Amino acid sequence: MVQRLEGRVAVVTGGGSGIGLATARRFASEGAKVVVADLDPASGKAAADEVGGLFVQVDVTDEEQVKALFQTTVDTYGKLDIAFNNAGISPPDDDSILTTGLEAWERVQKVNLTSVYLCCKYAIPHMQAGGKGSIINTASFVATMGAATSQISYTASKGGVLAMSRELGVQFAREGIRVNALSPGPVNTPLLRELFAKDPERAARRLVHVPLGRFAEPEEIAAAVAFLASDDSSFMTASNFLVDGGIAGAYVTPL
Repeated sequence: MVQRLEGRVAVVTGGGSGIGLATARRFASEGAKVVVADLDPASGKAAADEVGGLFVQVDVTDEEQVKALFQTTVDTYGKLDIAFNNAGISPPDDDSILTTGLEAWERVQKVNLTSVYLCCKYAIPHMQAGGKGSIINTASFVATMGAATSQISYTASKGGVLAMSRELGVQFAREGIRVNALSPGPVNTPLLRELFAKDPERAARRLVHVPLGRFAEPEEIAAAVAFLASDDSSFMTASNFLVDGGIAGAYVTPL
């Protein structure tokens, strides 16, 4: 593996599973010191141990815990180079606007959008101190496209992540801090596999829109995150990096 991240320090929220775990592994394989932040101590510590990094248990909606996460990172490794703000939820009670209650709406906004605001707020000063940094915020292809099978709060939260990433990418560009949004398409994670095993028709309804004819693997998304974290993307900021199997570019897909 090319060591593009040798000597760099990275924080990955939601690092205990899915895209976060795959990214922690990819960052470590490219030479980074990785801080795995997760609410679940079992999976988070296992991930950190696997990559030879540090585990910090954190509720990403809690301002003081997020502030402490980045301070602990700098206290341990001396700096902060990369922040992959990836933690998020997609609960079943987030559905059509006609059926989604205010409590479900607010819970998803808090985890998916407010947490990214907090992570950026407390990561950026450490990057300013170092004169550079790369922030990657997990948005989604649904921030770009509409769906009749709505998850209204999830969609709105990811649209907020996309807009905020663009704004921060512009604001801090001349300080050497790049901020980009990563917009994955559907990813083959345990949660998605379980959901679609219960409802094959629902899976088929989504797959038909993917030109590549399959969902992404977490490792494919992690490769995109590593690119955005590295100097290979040094002229990219305030961008929406779509890794969606062609969904956003398609009208009619191949048979």
